[in-house]
Amino acid sequence: MTCRILEPANVYVPTHFNEDRIEVLHELMRGIDLATLVSMTADGMIASHAPLMLDPDPAPYGTLIGHLAKANPHARSADPGVQTLVIFQGPDGYITPSYYAAKQEHGKVVPTWNYTAIHAYGTLEVFDDPARLLEVVTRLTNRHETRRARPWAVADAPDDFVRGMLRGIVGIVLPITRLEGKVKMSQNRPATDLNGVVEGLRLDGRDSLAQAVVRATSG
Repeated sequence: MTCRILEPANVYVPTHFNEDRIEVLHELMRGIDLATLVSMTADGMIASHAPLMLDPDPAPYGTLIGHLAKANPHARSADPGVQTLVIFQGPDGYITPSYYAAKQEHGKVVPTWNYTAIHAYGTLEVFDDPARLLEVVTRLTNRHETRRARPWAVADAPDDFVRGMLRGIVGIVLPITRLEGKVKMSQNRPATDLNGVVEGLRLDGRDSLAQAVVRATSG
């Protein structure tokens, strides 16, 4: 079976929610620990979930770097030359109409869902060079271990054990050719409703989503 070379469609982004500033998109991507990769294969689409790092080069969009298990068919089956879509999903949550001042004023309100989503496109490259793999896993480990009071390091494990683990993975690189960002955080609501969303989320114990709304609507 031969796959057709498909051009990806644009994500639906109303003007209120469009985010196309590369520096903002990069900051959001770096704040999202797990990404979803979607590629086309001869048997159809395949998806995998992996933590990825973002390097800013080459400009303007940068490069995504990570690894997959060698046994993962994604690493073997992705059609060369066909674009991979990488999805970064940020803060999200249900927004009740009860948050809105408009509910009391006229009642013409409905529920919605607030969320952040970034789509990165590029052609997936796979490698298995041990030195390069060690660099990738070391960088990924350091990125997440720095949050701990006593960080664990790859060098804490025996060398032969690390070499054996590296033989079970492949590295992935995706030079980004296109970025799309959607930050849907109630920007289309009047100020009174927006204030109600932030207050309501905080009262409901959803501070992280409330903070995301404030960030998206304050600048």
